[in-house]
Amino acid sequence: MKKKNKLLGAGLFTAIASSLCCITPVLALLSGTSGIASTFSWLEPFRPYLIGFTILVLGFAWYQKLKPKEEIDCDCETDKKPSFLQSKLFLGMVTLFAIVMTAFPYYSAVFYSKTDKKIILVNQANIQTINFNIKGMTCASCEVHINHAVNQLNGVTKVESSYKKGNTEITFDNSKTTVEEIKNVINSTGYSVINAKEN
Repeated sequence: MKKKNKLLGAGLFTAIASSLCCITPVLALLSGTSGIASTFSWLEPFRPYLIGFTILVLGFAWYQKLKPKEEIDCDCETDKKPSFLQSKLFLGMVTLFAIVMTAFPYYSAVFYSKTDKKIILVNQANIQTINFNIKGMTCASCEVHINHAVNQLNGVTKVESSYKKGNTEITFDNSKTTVEEIKNVINSTGYSVINAKEN
């Protein structure tokens, strides 16, 4: 019993750890401390291993739960109802929680408010596009976090971040904001601007 609970605990821990780097930006946004967004980005290289371990642990737990019970020839009472922690319902809840945690990067955008803003262009010559190379982005949640923060700036017309390329391309009206202001906003999210170049 204790061994099974430790196994489930390990499965839950690895499920949470596998998405911690992606959950942190959302927690940072919700708590108003966006500077901690990239705190757990160092976990990203281990994500496939943590997910694999979670699957193995939960698979083994389900195997143990569903395998046929061995018949024991004894007169002892074996009809005792298992506790909630030993039930299939609890194992199902743990499995569902692990799936939700593991898939978090793919639906994290729902936690960010839409930034619908009307942009009035006075002079087309003021429109500038800058490509920022950024350190610390590891998943789609990081992209959304940066896009959300930069979109709050006045004059920004388009923001496209890519964790795979490690960059953010921003189109803005340079009469309303500056490259330095944009850089400061990106750095305030916990990610670091390595360099910027004009497109």
